[in-house]
Amino acid sequence: MCKIKIAGFLILFFSLNTFSQTEKDTLVMTAQDSSIIYSMELREIVVSPDGVTSINDEDRKAKLILKRRIFRVYPYAKLTADKLTQMDATMAKLKTDREKKKYFKIVEKYLEEEFEPKLKKLSRKDGQILVKLINRQTGVSTYNLIKEYKSGWKAFWANSTARLFSINLKTEYRPYEVKEDYHIEGILTAAFDLRQLTKQEAAKPIDYDKLNIFWINKAKAATKEESK
Repeated sequence: MCKIKIAGFLILFFSLNTFSQTEKDTLVMTAQDSSIIYSMELREIVVSPDGVTSINDEDRKAKLILKRRIFRVYPYAKLTADKLTQMDATMAKLKTDREKKKYFKIVEKYLEEEFEPKLKKLSRKDGQILVKLINRQTGVSTYNLIKEYKSGWKAFWANSTARLFSINLKTEYRPYEVKEDYHIEGILTAAFDLRQLTKQEAAKPIDYDKLNIFWINKAKAATKEESK
């Protein structure tokens, strides 16, 4: 069975073959969902062609689905960053390559047994969000992590396999360029504020207020252009 090592140092093994073939998101709004979406709407401004701010049911539905994906995979991305720091600190104390290799194998075995069953439950789209969040938390793409901690060949093989399932391990988190990433940052910010997720700063600090203003101005500029 083909497997991808989504983060070489953490060895979060999961089988793409077992990814869900269909998305089964239940769209019943819970109190937690309501608080997250409402918190986002207080900050965001959606500019419609007639200049009136609006957030429709489809917007809320899309954000709810995205929010649930983020809540599923963020803990793994956070753990990735934590384990990277921990492992590098331990490696620095080991004197020989043999000791380092032995330690790496111990970490590999533990994480494989601990996380493989959980990661197999993720859908393909969950996997795409996980790749983005790993980049947010570590500052490095999943592809480059595998390349650094394993080898360039394994990184190439892993990404080639992932692409068959519409997952690109080279994808980076770019909230100023990709609207989905902007919404991800909004959901994370609201969840951190409400203490529904344990906050961990991004590897490259993000000022959400400035990010929000950027997208508001971009939406206003696009509306003006369309009205000409």
